[in-house]
Amino acid sequence: MKNLLSVVFIVSLLLMACSKKETPGFAAYQEMKIHYDTVAVDSFSAGATSVDIVRQIRMSSQKYQDSIKQAEKLQKEEQKLKEELEKENKKKLEEEKKKTEAEKKQTVSDTPPANGTKTK
Repeated sequence: MKNLLSVVFIVSLLLMACSKKETPGFAAYQEMKIHYDTVAVDSFSAGATSVDIVRQIRMSSQKYQDSIKQAEKLQKEEQKLKEELEKENKKKLEEEKKKTEAEKKQTVSDTPPANGTKTK
């Protein structure tokens, strides 16, 4: 019985030692390998930035600056219009106040005094 147990133990060790082992890290590494479709270009090389691209960048930035200036002009015009409307509204309110004060003075001067004294 001891011999049988030792034989089974040795055979199982041999089977485990001779079995084919796979490394999971190697397969994962191959899946993670990335293929780029571009080539790195040195910034000092001749093909780093073409003249056309630089011109497009400058044009687009100039267009952007022009659009900002245009937006500022529109805001200034709107602000001027609002200020003019406010001034007109203030003038109208002042005129209405003057009219109501003048009417109050006329109604007060038209009514005879209550104590019976005469005014010249």
